[in-house]
Amino acid sequence: MRKENDVTLARTLGGFDATMLGVGAMIGAGIFVLTGLAAGEAGPAALLAFALNGLVTLITAFAYAELASTIPEAGGGYAFVKRAFPGLVGFISGWMLWFAYTVACALYAVGFGGYLMELLHSYFPVVSGAFVGLVGRGGAIALATLAISSVFVSLNVAGANVTGRTENVITMAKILVLGLFIAFGLAAIGRQPELLRGNFSPFLPRGMGGVVVAMGLTFIAFEGYDLIATVSEEIKDPTRNIPRATFASLAIAVTIYLLILLVSIGAVDVTAFTDIYGRQPSELSVPDARILDPLDPSINTVWEVLGLYKETGIVRAAENFMPAVGVLLIVFGGLLSTMSALNATVLASSRVAFSMGRERMLPAVLATIHPIRRTPHVAVLVTGAVLVVIATALPVEVVGSAASLLFLLCFALVNASLIHIRRREPNLERAYRVPLFPWLPALGIALNLALAVYQATFLPSAWAVSLIWIGAGIVIYFAYTRAETRPEELAPILMEEMLEKRRYSVMVPVKNHAHARRLGLLGSAIACDQDGEVLALHVVRVPRQLSLAEGRHYLAEGRALMETVISEAKKRSVPVRTMLRVGRNVGQVIQMTVRERKVDLMLLGWPGFSSAADLAFGSAIDLLAANPPCDLAVVRFRERELPERILISTVGGPHASLALALAQSQARCFEAHYGRPATITLLTVVSPAEGKTGLVRARAVLEKLVREEDVAVHIKVTSHANEFQAIMDEAQRHSLVMVNAPREGLLEQRLFGSIPEQLARECPKTVIMVKRYRPVKSWLARWLKRNPEPMLDDHLG
Repeated sequence: MRKENDVTLARTLGGFDATMLGVGAMIGAGIFVLTGLAAGEAGPAALLAFALNGLVTLITAFAYAELASTIPEAGGGYAFVKRAFPGLVGFISGWMLWFAYTVACALYAVGFGGYLMELLHSYFPVVSGAFVGLVGRGGAIALATLAISSVFVSLNVAGANVTGRTENVITMAKILVLGLFIAFGLAAIGRQPELLRGNFSPFLPRGMGGVVVAMGLTFIAFEGYDLIATVSEEIKDPTRNIPRATFASLAIAVTIYLLILLVSIGAVDVTAFTDIYGRQPSELSVPDARILDPLDPSINTVWEVLGLYKETGIVRAAENFMPAVGVLLIVFGGLLSTMSALNATVLASSRVAFSMGRERMLPAVLATIHPIRRTPHVAVLVTGAVLVVIATALPVEVVGSAASLLFLLCFALVNASLIHIRRREPNLERAYRVPLFPWLPALGIALNLALAVYQATFLPSAWAVSLIWIGAGIVIYFAYTRAETRPEELAPILMEEMLEKRRYSVMVPVKNHAHARRLGLLGSAIACDQDGEVLALHVVRVPRQLSLAEGRHYLAEGRALMETVISEAKKRSVPVRTMLRVGRNVGQVIQMTVRERKVDLMLLGWPGFSSAADLAFGSAIDLLAANPPCDLAVVRFRERELPERILISTVGGPHASLALALAQSQARCFEAHYGRPATITLLTVVSPAEGKTGLVRARAVLEKLVREEDVAVHIKVTSHANEFQAIMDEAQRHSLVMVNAPREGLLEQRLFGSIPEQLARECPKTVIMVKRYRPVKSWLARWLKRNPEPMLDDHLG
């Protein structure tokens, strides 16, 4: 748990900064390396492969835009999955993302070293020769990797604003270089339009199979927009800027990708190609060409030539239609791309580690924030150390493929989280909503998993590394994380007035003064009859982007609510125990308190409406009542009337006895206070189709229910075609209406159109809906993990 004086992250990144962060991360060295590879696999249809990857990416980008703008918390995908699927799944998502981002950092750092050595070799051969002669080519690349990693780790420690400004400069310079490449290519097409037609015919030389292979190879070039979500806690006005930055960065990157593919294939004169020995493609033998189809007699198309040169295909294309300085520009662009991608990915990776440390998923020291720079400097330094080890000591190609696979699995989980959170937390304020819900995120799940399965067939070692990493995470979770994330740390108690425990406890969670007064009155009447106590609970909901310690600022407001409950209870000399807690999740805190304090009855106030169409009473009440941790009464207050005439509408069942017991308590309390008896009427409405047999059976059920009660109860069984209308007519002659859950359980399913919900919504009298605690069922539900996590509450009294 974080302390009250904890420092929070600074919101210093604007919309432009966030966009450049996404663009810089996406347009890394991938487009330089993958252009030739994609062309060699799919031919001119590499353009289609990139376009389809853009669509697949867009589907998941929709999910990121909604979730990151709604839950602007450091950690990005990890924060969303953890919220939707707390526990092991949430931990593993963060564990996978931290590894994937850190490996991506290592790949970019190694890529920088390679491009730097290419630049020195081509334009500064003396320096390159001396350097390589001293430490060897591998050593030279390792030193360059270490140097550039140190630079960008230092920048990230300095602050997100410094990182953002650096990212803006590098990304703009990179876009300028690529823009020059595209401009020269388009000019070449303008001079020789026949090149475009000839080089793109046939469009699918390897069929759709080649397109699918190219998609799998190049998907990693489309990762990066998700980094915006990982720093959402440092973005100004996140609800507006995050969706805009996400879609803008994706649009910019995909447009640049497609234009690069277009000119790399369409602007090149294949007859002007020569290799380093001056030979044209037609002079090369098949083994020299290393083309994928060994039956091809020659290389005579642009896409085959790009496939021949693979990673340097884009450089060879630049030599074809750019001035002599073009190669230098492309190599320089590769340096800029690796630098910007490294900078952005160090930022993202460290925020995942920071978020996991803050939630005690990993050691809390990772959540340390520098008191002056307000950056998670420990998480940045640890991430930097890990990336250097990976870059210099491990086979980066294999772990890089594993990282790409883990990204795909995480993207599938993010889409699943969107569906889960949208349905479980419909009352969250959403500035942006994914269209075509839930079909779009469901498609995203399927496509990401399909690409992951493809990688298993293309590179099995990637799955092996991924499974090893996930297995290590599972061990860490059960050995360390589960013990560290204790429930009491998720809902610290700000204030509690301890009293001697009475034999019966009524809890009233209060949110405002109106319900505090009326719930306090009702709760104290029941507690008085049972010689019990009232436990008044106020939960301060702290948004995810703030420290739990921020809840202390609402301490005075909570005390005022407690005083309202106390003043009502004093009228009946009922002791009140008060408790103020803070938490992310109101329903979960209430459940936790009920179990910790062994509460017997919980009273919840309902205002009479729900802001979500698919919820009967509001998120917390629905979810608490689905399987209550104690006896439950949900109250829909109307104009205050004395409980002198109480109507109980029931057909029997396990919850009817609770309704009658609470009515008896109200009646005894009324008689003790006013000196005259109250009346209780048990009502059952029977369908005319049941005839006299139904009337007799219903009366027998009610008589058995009241046989041993000590307050006079009137039994009324009537026949009516409209049960609801019959109850409403009878309710007009009473001051309080009570209804118990049917046998299948009140609120266990959607209650739209049900009698209890209709009464609560439409009856002009105060309505109390009750449900008895069923311990065997509750134990089974928890054991089978069917008891849903309560979510944020909008309507809890």
